[in-house]
Amino acid sequence: MEPIRDTLTEMMKNNKFQSTFSKIKSEVLANREIQKLIKDESITKLMLENGLAKLYEFDQQQKNCLACPGLENCKNIIPGYSPELIVSHEAIDVTYNRCPLKIKYDEEYRQQQLFESLYIPKEVVNARLSQVDIEPERIEAIQLADKYVDEFEEGKTKHGLYFYGDFGVGKTFLMCAIANELAFQKQVKSLIVYTPDFFRELKNAIGDDTFHDKLNYIKTVPLLILDDIGSETISSWIRDDVLGSILQYRMMEGLPTLYSSNYDYDGLEDHLAYSAKAGTELLKAKRIMERIRHYTIAQFIGGANRRANYIQK
Repeated sequence: MEPIRDTLTEMMKNNKFQSTFSKIKSEVLANREIQKLIKDESITKLMLENGLAKLYEFDQQQKNCLACPGLENCKNIIPGYSPELIVSHEAIDVTYNRCPLKIKYDEEYRQQQLFESLYIPKEVVNARLSQVDIEPERIEAIQLADKYVDEFEEGKTKHGLYFYGDFGVGKTFLMCAIANELAFQKQVKSLIVYTPDFFRELKNAIGDDTFHDKLNYIKTVPLLILDDIGSETISSWIRDDVLGSILQYRMMEGLPTLYSSNYDYDGLEDHLAYSAKAGTELLKAKRIMERIRHYTIAQFIGGANRRANYIQK
């Protein structure tokens, strides 16, 4: 704002610019929005003279908006904000409001913050359902995902989904797409974690102040997605004190949990039953699986290994 005022001041001091100044003044006063202000009976000639710098500022900023180069290249004093003339304390002033592009950007950014991810590849984090390749082996899963998003009601939807299938068939991509649709369409906050790395992080956090905070956060997030469950190295502690604690809390609070896995229900139960130190503990694995089976809809996803195709390209 100061450079605009300084420009006018310099013009007034230099006789060479007197004619230019008069021309600029005429152009500024010809601005339609300024004309509307002038017609207001409360605006005096003195207010116009004293407010000329503000009128010039408004005119220049408005011209920038009319020739908008996009939000990233905005030339206004406050990028993403358009000027508005106001009268405050018997003086003409300029205030700034978010332009439509800035409003759209802020809303998209806010919605993106609703979806968090831990240890998930960047190329799938921003997935949307419209980007999912429709193939015969994936149609049922896509339809189920779309239905889940459509029918989801925060605070009421208690069940989740369980997508299983071979490596690289797009389970994580579809889970991220669900989370993003729920964020954009229904402002649902969610978290997706790559389960093996998250469990490893929790194990490393034992003894410091972050362990309980991390565990409590994953327990209480409105929508949790455990990606690639079954790929972790299982231990009694991971199964019973971590996973069991998370699922028990979420079941009691009616918080939905979604899963992706290479295993079907029975395969995951077998995986959870065995640990290197404790051996086979079928009953404890069944307890975990009861909290998964009864609160999810299972869906197989078939198709080729898309990661392999990507690497070959």
